Amino acid sequence: MQNKQTFEFEFVALMASLMSIVALSIDALLPGLPEIGASLGVTNTNDNQLLITMIFLGLGFGQLIFGPLSDSFGRKPIVYIGFIIFVIASIICVTSKNFEMMIFGRILQGIGLSSPRTLSIAIVRDSYSGNYMAKILSVVVMVFILVPVIAPTLGQFLLNFYNWESIFYVNLIYGVLVMLWFWKRQPETLAIEKRIHFSYRIFIDGTKEFLKYKEAVAFTLVSGFITGSFMVYLSTSQQIFEQQYDLADKFPYIFASLAIAVGLATFLNSRLVVKYGMWRIAYYGTIAYVIISVLYIVLFWSGVNPSIGVLISFFALQFFAIGFLFGNLRALAMQPLGHIAGIGAAINGFISTVMAVPIANYIGGFVTNSVLPLFIGFSIFGILSLLIFLRLKVSRT
Repeated sequence: MQNKQTFEFEFVALMASLMSIVALSIDALLPGLPEIGASLGVTNTNDNQLLITMIFLGLGFGQLIFGPLSDSFGRKPIVYIGFIIFVIASIICVTSKNFEMMIFGRILQGIGLSSPRTLSIAIVRDSYSGNYMAKILSVVVMVFILVPVIAPTLGQFLLNFYNWESIFYVNLIYGVLVMLWFWKRQPETLAIEKRIHFSYRIFIDGTKEFLKYKEAVAFTLVSGFITGSFMVYLSTSQQIFEQQYDLADKFPYIFASLAIAVGLATFLNSRLVVKYGMWRIAYYGTIAYVIISVLYIVLFWSGVNPSIGVLISFFALQFFAIGFLFGNLRALAMQPLGHIAGIGAAINGFISTVMAVPIANYIGGFVTNSVLPLFIGFSIFGILSLLIFLRLKVSRT
């Protein structure tokens, strides 16, 4: 099924829906972090960030299990197994009586959700390659971005009329509907003759194969840097807008408007990537990412927060640049890995996520009364990403 050059709307929508279960599980919970923390006896409000970052930890490690298994047993059965784990984890979350058990449930949720998230990328790689694969991934990400646009508003609505547990129930209902759609309409994309014989060495051999491809490793590291700095925003956005700016009622709308900036960029990327190439667009996107964050630091080095309008403008520009990175970086890393798409997507996702979680936790600890540490994080990891691009550019030349 590789090297298709046709756009299939249902396929793109289904892949985006598989990925969006993850986004809904993260973003719908953002307005409820203070209420959940209070309900479970959390005294340090910074600890509430763990409800966001720890699900990413589960996402990272779960990929190492499900990616290799899917190369041996096919994509669809492994997606179902991951979803069953997600159901069990969600039950743990809604019945938790203490913060530690809730964190365990969130990690387990991440492990379960790593299956549809990773294998949706593997399924795309099974079906497409080259710049057209980047186009498809860009459209998938664009549709996927629609979830963060509405998720915080949905979460706030559920909090207003029900309770924080209802957020988990809605996630489950949505997940069941997507799984039914996936079961009925998506054929298996990994033919039996292309499957790798399962053995205890499958991950070791797959890792060795992955490491042979310099650009796959390099763009995986860049993904980790960009994802980590962006994850700081995800985990601290509620704290920034509700506590530093006293905009609790407007938080869902601000979050949605900034998600639209990412969505707009991914849409433009899907229109431009086949013409200009994913490498060039990602390179210039990284340059823009660095310039915007450094400009903020120069202007607001004192640490005093700017007006809300100025802050949102900088965030919108920063996330517009990110919209040209997410899909292209994944596509660039996956391009040489078509023969091990499951393991390749797993290692790519694992490394980038495991890099991102400590980055987010460390920088997030400094975001207490100023947004400046967040932009310092953007600039540091943007510069590191740009250096990797420059090194690759030299070697290509």
